Amino acid sequence: MGKFNLVCVSVLLALVIGLGESFDFQEKDLAYEERLWDLYERWRSHYTTSHDLQEKQTRFNIFKENVKHVHKVNQMSRPYKLKLNKFADMTNYDFVNSGYANSKVSHYRSLRGSRRITGFTHDQTDNLPHSVDWRKNGAVTGVKDQGKCGSCWAFSTVVAVEGINKIKTNHLVSLSEQELVDCNRENEGCDGGLMEHAFDFIKKTGGITTEQNYPYKAVDESCDSSRMMNAPLVVIDGHENVPENNENALMKAVANQPVSVAIDAGGRDFQFYSEGVFTGPCGTELNHGVAAVGYGATQDGTKYWIVKNSWGPEWGEKGFIRIQRGIKAEDGLCGIAKEASYPMKSSSNNTIKGSRTSFKDEL
Repeated sequence: MGKFNLVCVSVLLALVIGLGESFDFQEKDLAYEERLWDLYERWRSHYTTSHDLQEKQTRFNIFKENVKHVHKVNQMSRPYKLKLNKFADMTNYDFVNSGYANSKVSHYRSLRGSRRITGFTHDQTDNLPHSVDWRKNGAVTGVKDQGKCGSCWAFSTVVAVEGINKIKTNHLVSLSEQELVDCNRENEGCDGGLMEHAFDFIKKTGGITTEQNYPYKAVDESCDSSRMMNAPLVVIDGHENVPENNENALMKAVANQPVSVAIDAGGRDFQFYSEGVFTGPCGTELNHGVAAVGYGATQDGTKYWIVKNSWGPEWGEKGFIRIQRGIKAEDGLCGIAKEASYPMKSSSNNTIKGSRTSFKDEL
């Protein structure tokens, strides 16, 4: 490679690295309006946002307050850090009501009655491993982005089904959240829902198709049943609910497979979470469906859950968050132990509707 090409590659690499670090800022940047405007313009350029002049000023004022909050929290001795992300020009109220943390899990639970525990297969799991990470076992697909649609319940459901399917068939297949959004009438699409109703839907309809076959649109659309005809389907036998307010029971479940859980994700720190073990503040008014895909502990002994989110890979730890585990509150931090459930699958076969062909053979 010539010197000119080496220089070009070096410059390009510097630009890429610079882009990744472009939203780092120092305390002196907060003291000058011009520096904050420069930071805001770089943020807008990165996220390709556009506003008219009046809206831009409003959003800058919000951005400025969020910068101050991120800086303030990062100066504290908390085991987690915050960063400016794609939510940086949104108030916390706007963020919650945009759909990212507004699936109304608690609301739908109150409407549809208390949870039923008809069985807990994993209750006999003894000698729990010190740590579990289903990502390392190839049972977790890449992080997805639900967009401004309260469909997190569908993403949470899909993570759990993708996981058990990989465990039983040794094939990791990305499945369709949009099918659940459009076709699962017991839930409310972009207006929220419950994961256990989604599991029931998948069992009753004979399976869920692939993301490639029924891609995500982040809007409510009419159910396109033709996409499921003679298409690859992942089947499950049903689901079980984890006994609520019991982190040990949740550990037993997660030791065996990825598990759908619900949390309170509406806090300002959660909005801007970047890395580390999240220790709050958060409540237990469940408003967001996610998936517990492992657990572990830091070198200093802080226990945590590994949680897959659906806000894209730029949020958190490449789309994941570690939430403190083993706190005194029985419902767990952010209510993570209140609404956990998982799909059951005994067979290694999936189906093509109408032919009962092995899903494996069609990939």
